[in-house]
Amino acid sequence: MTKRDPEEDDMAELDWHAERADLAELALLDRAPEDEGIDRVAVRGYRLGRVRAEMRKRDIAAVLLSDPVNIRYASGARNMQVFSQRNAPSRYLLLTENRSILFEFTGCAHLADGLETIDEVRAARTASFVAAGPDIAKRETAWAAEMVDLVTALVGKGATLGIERLNAGSAIALRDAGLRIVDAQEPVEMARAIKSAEEMKCVNASLRATEIGVGKLREAIRPGMTEAELWSVLHQSVIAQNGDYVETRLLNAGERTNPWFQETTDNVIGPNELIALDTDVVGCHGYYSDFSRTFHSGPGKPSATQRKLYKVAHEQVHHNMGILRPGMTFRDYADAAWDIPEQYYANRYYLSAHGCGMTGEYPYLYHHGDFPNAGYDGVIEPGMTLCVESYIGAEGGTEGVKLEQQVLITETGVELLSRFPFEGDLLR
Repeated sequence: MTKRDPEEDDMAELDWHAERADLAELALLDRAPEDEGIDRVAVRGYRLGRVRAEMRKRDIAAVLLSDPVNIRYASGARNMQVFSQRNAPSRYLLLTENRSILFEFTGCAHLADGLETIDEVRAARTASFVAAGPDIAKRETAWAAEMVDLVTALVGKGATLGIERLNAGSAIALRDAGLRIVDAQEPVEMARAIKSAEEMKCVNASLRATEIGVGKLREAIRPGMTEAELWSVLHQSVIAQNGDYVETRLLNAGERTNPWFQETTDNVIGPNELIALDTDVVGCHGYYSDFSRTFHSGPGKPSATQRKLYKVAHEQVHHNMGILRPGMTFRDYADAAWDIPEQYYANRYYLSAHGCGMTGEYPYLYHHGDFPNAGYDGVIEPGMTLCVESYIGAEGGTEGVKLEQQVLITETGVELLSRFPFEGDLLR
């Protein structure tokens, strides 16, 4: 990428981080708590307490969690998170008011050593076709019988058990064995929605690490490289800082920026094109770092059309950040949110804003026009972290702009969490 005149673009050298002491002290996942200023025992205890409180509200005696993100939230146990997402239930967590039993993947029991949130570790019995082959029905029945015996011993006969992400046969077998089965999504999502002050240290550590990666990506931009080559710069930085993974493939250039949701490919970046990126990083401490930026590939200046798209997206994000406040209902937010101009409406981002924690989460805040069919009501509460979204690209247009900011709802308003700068050349 051709270097710009610093007097013309004060972001050309990424001077945004020159005076930021927090970057030098960036918290990495496996440092001791005293080194990074985060009380991880307090973080785990708060999260576990949140889940149990939401269970009590719904008279759920036990939950069986198989989503690896939720296992990590409730216990701190981290193991092969991506593998576990596509091989469920290869590990799972049984949680009651007084007991926490982790069923860990074969040979991995030692990974939970030292976690005060886990009372016992047992070997998982994987009830899937891949693991059991044609004996899957027998495996499911045997697995369910063992689980019912355990749940009954812990919380009594005929208890209410919340489950998630089990294959159908396993869920049916649990029900047929005498348990009352409910969905565990609601209590877990409601628990995750409100962050503690100590949790926010984890969120900010993840964001600072991701911002470093995006800064390296921005400096690497040059016409002639592929989208995948550029995208890999972010991956390398995230992994080097002991983050986990990037959840999506959302970096596109030129005409592939319109419409949005075109996955990163070997498309060659051309001169003077827009490059749009959504981070979607599961980073330090397992927390989601989710902001979007759009860059210009150079060597020339952005066109008037490119600047207009960028400024409209910038306006949408900042208007919607500006109306957020604690106590606001989701419906009131939709009514007050920025009106998307007609020429950009068809390609609008599917959400106006969404919750963010260890991944994207509750709540979803919808555009005014989508609220009647897709929206639901609720209340924006202090402790929620939200990502405010914008995609601006005309239907049939050649390029588009993706911008997004991550914020914390406080007792009095909004605190900006994502600090990576916007592009001066595109805002002129």
